[in-house]
Amino acid sequence: MDETQLISVSFESSAVIAFIAYLILIIGVGIYASRFSSRGISEYFIGGRKMNRFVVALSAVVSGRSAWLLLGVTGMAYAQGPSAVWAVLGYIIVEIFLFLYYGRRLRNFTENRNCITIPDFFAERFSDHDGKLRMTIVVIFLVFMVGYISSQFVAGGKAFASGFGLETDTGVLLTAGIVLVYTIVGGFLAVSLTDMFQAIFMMLALVILPVIAIMNFGGLQELLSSLAVMDMMYVDPFAVSVGAAIGFLGIGLGSPGNPHILARYMSIDDPKQFKYVAVVGTTWNVLMAWGAVFVGLAGRAYFPDVEMLPGADTENLFPMLAQLHLHPILFGVVLASIFAAIMSTADSQLLVAASSVVRDIYEKIIKKGVEVSQEKLVLYSRAVVFLIVILALIFGFYAEDLVFWLVLFAWAGLGASIGPTSILALYWKGTTRAGIFAGLITGTLVTIGWYLIPELKALMYELIPGFIASLLATWLVSLFTESAPDTKKAFEDMFDE
Repeated sequence: MDETQLISVSFESSAVIAFIAYLILIIGVGIYASRFSSRGISEYFIGGRKMNRFVVALSAVVSGRSAWLLLGVTGMAYAQGPSAVWAVLGYIIVEIFLFLYYGRRLRNFTENRNCITIPDFFAERFSDHDGKLRMTIVVIFLVFMVGYISSQFVAGGKAFASGFGLETDTGVLLTAGIVLVYTIVGGFLAVSLTDMFQAIFMMLALVILPVIAIMNFGGLQELLSSLAVMDMMYVDPFAVSVGAAIGFLGIGLGSPGNPHILARYMSIDDPKQFKYVAVVGTTWNVLMAWGAVFVGLAGRAYFPDVEMLPGADTENLFPMLAQLHLHPILFGVVLASIFAAIMSTADSQLLVAASSVVRDIYEKIIKKGVEVSQEKLVLYSRAVVFLIVILALIFGFYAEDLVFWLVLFAWAGLGASIGPTSILALYWKGTTRAGIFAGLITGTLVTIGWYLIPELKALMYELIPGFIASLLATWLVSLFTESAPDTKKAFEDMFDE
């Protein structure tokens, strides 16, 4: 065995050891949280509303980013330069609003009404006695989330393939198995605590890697000069059309509609701490976003031709750049950060999907008026998590090339249907149950229709017209319909905050 082979083996062994240490950490967190999460579904799905402000801040941020930030945004910056920053600016701005205003109102209302899920919130807000509104929202969740979860598993499979040379299908199974273990055992507490550690891994990777890569290139000025010689768009953040910039900014409209993010706001122990959450969460958002952009810029300097990347795939840039510049142990941390991004989204979505089935369908509709023990509900919740993982795996294996397209589509579908309706439900007392139905259905149909028509999809990201249509439909129908008397009376005080 020659020296090159020895170095390669040593490198891989060190990276594997670092990655295994990361896995032991998150599975250990799941075991630690298992006793608390077994007490009842409030503990299992929203941590009993006892989550620390720092944990909530980091968990809210990373659960919404997924592998799209580390693999997608880095690839976007590689392809089109710093104008990729417009794709992250939108959600940063929107989430400041959510942290400072929306989150506190949602948290207070859901505690007062003992709401554990987002369908719970809508059902209580609009006196959904027959369960039709609750069921409609659950269907929307499940339609968009299975593909979303599948995409995270496929991303994990790709990361295993590029990082450790495993078959992609084997990597998909390993990713799903790891997520399944700590989610099914530890519930929301485990998911949130692991999100906190995963946010730290992601931050380290997105700050350390571009700094080292730029220093090794000769400094930032040298890097920018080299990029300018290739094409001025690689140094110009405004080298993007107005329409494209609006489309990128519109990505942020998905945040108030994605229930795995909203669950974090419902879980905080003290709603007065949302200003702290806003500062920490926004700082994390900004640093990770700029880190991803600079990874893309550095990658373009080191790999001027996309054919230099494995499979000519820009989503392989992040691990390739890390392997080139980092010590094996740090490379293991980078691989861990990719899995952190994947897992922090997949586990959160699993809990939301499971809560919709167990809380909103089984307990509130099928067993309405019948007391079901908390132990049985937790058991059923774990069983549903397992079944959803199996369903997502099947979908991922049969539609592996399709699922990555579904990430932004699912983000758009949830954002366009749940986002406008939840904002109006929280801030406009004139919103009616009929208006909410109109908004949910309109947002969903416009998003799907816009996505399926190539000419419209090329014109604008489907989330933007879907969000606007849902907002208008909710508002217009509410103007011409009446709220139930008990709804008006029950929520008069809510809008005096």
